[in-house]
Amino acid sequence: MPGALSTPYSPQTPVQFGNTSFSTDFKPDITELDFAIASQAAIQTKLNRRLGPEYVSQRPAPGGGPKLTYVEGWKIIGLANEVFGYNGWSSSIVSITTDFIDCDPETRRHCVGVTAVVKITLKDGGAFHDDVGYGTADNVKSKGAALDKAKKEAVTDGVKRALRNFGNLLGLCLYEKAFAQEIAKIKVPPVRDTPLYTML
Repeated sequence: MPGALSTPYSPQTPVQFGNTSFSTDFKPDITELDFAIASQAAIQTKLNRRLGPEYVSQRPAPGGGPKLTYVEGWKIIGLANEVFGYNGWSSSIVSITTDFIDCDPETRRHCVGVTAVVKITLKDGGAFHDDVGYGTADNVKSKGAALDKAKKEAVTDGVKRALRNFGNLLGLCLYEKAFAQEIAKIKVPPVRDTPLYTML
């Protein structure tokens, strides 16, 4: 009968349908799948945690008003490396635009404003977020130095703002006003960048 099995079925025996043979000797790698799911769950658990007070800083708001609560760029990058792995994520500059360059004719000092769009991409799955960062340089003697400072500041700000979209641990929790106010009141020793090697 066309389409009937030509031989008795066993796990090691090819199945014959007409002129086409299908091997049934296939076992899905459940171990790798389970590991990937467990790894994603572990990462999500970390991202759901809120920042500790040792990561939080404050600075005066432009034009006065309540102080701004923020996390320094190097701390957020360090946390991202801990959560995703040093090779588990990457950043790329989508665009960078110089908004203005002003030079005081009397002092010959420069003020610069730069906007940068930065994209953060995860290695596994390709999930990504992008966001806009802004950087300024005020009253800088050299035009080149002003541009350099503003561009670096804009990119760092873009990295921080893009990373916060992944969860509380990477800065999202600071957008909860009540949490930001309370965490800033806790006084703790600052986090220090520990070198890999210590000179003896």
